[in-house]
Amino acid sequence: MAWLLVDNSNTRTKFALGDSAGLHDWRAVIPTCDVTPESLDEALRGIDFLGAVVCSVVPKKAAVLGGFLETRGPVHFLDHTSPLGMAIDYPNPPQIGADRLANAAGVLSRHGAPAIIIDFGTAVTFDVISDQPAYCGGVIAPGLGAMSGYLPQKTALLPAIELEEPASAIGKSTVHAMQAGAVFGYRGLVREIITRIRAELHGHAKIIATGGDAALIARGVPEIDAVDADITLDGLRQVAARVFP
Repeated sequence: MAWLLVDNSNTRTKFALGDSAGLHDWRAVIPTCDVTPESLDEALRGIDFLGAVVCSVVPKKAAVLGGFLETRGPVHFLDHTSPLGMAIDYPNPPQIGADRLANAAGVLSRHGAPAIIIDFGTAVTFDVISDQPAYCGGVIAPGLGAMSGYLPQKTALLPAIELEEPASAIGKSTVHAMQAGAVFGYRGLVREIITRIRAELHGHAKIIATGGDAALIARGVPEIDAVDADITLDGLRQVAARVFP
């Protein structure tokens, strides 16, 4: 029987099944604001699992998930004490977000170490795994959606935009100019952070991107070696294999 893997992020809560052989094809997604016992019952109806591993960055929704899932079987909430398959080289491990630890476990399993995992979500996080291997810290910056959404909220004349590849750096319309500022500007932010992390590592590390905006940004950041959409879920799978052997 499979394990249920739950990634409870700020925007979406993603569900998958996995076992010792890998991730299954079944997936489900609920907007995090809509996570309730009723929506969970609908999403997971007919889904059997041996146990659940949850990484959550939304405490109120974590409580809802825990209350519901515990009626179906054992639940493990991922944190710094979970069996991640690596050491933690960080002065205050309880401060590390569960999603960042799941990403670290996933990139170690799928791509090896040393590595830098960039997760393009509501925030963009950069997490560094040394060659020991050990989780040794990272960077948190505003996500691309937060950057592009700020202007329409705070200005009277700038519209909301769809994020897509700009045709050029010189915008020929307001929307085009905003897309260029968001996408090209964000790539500049990402490349500068990569440069500084690499300088402090004093050596090569694989750079893996994941998250909703990863493919768009990675197209213009040659330093990124691969885009891997399943890093977080596979990290949860690695932990599940150790928690529910």
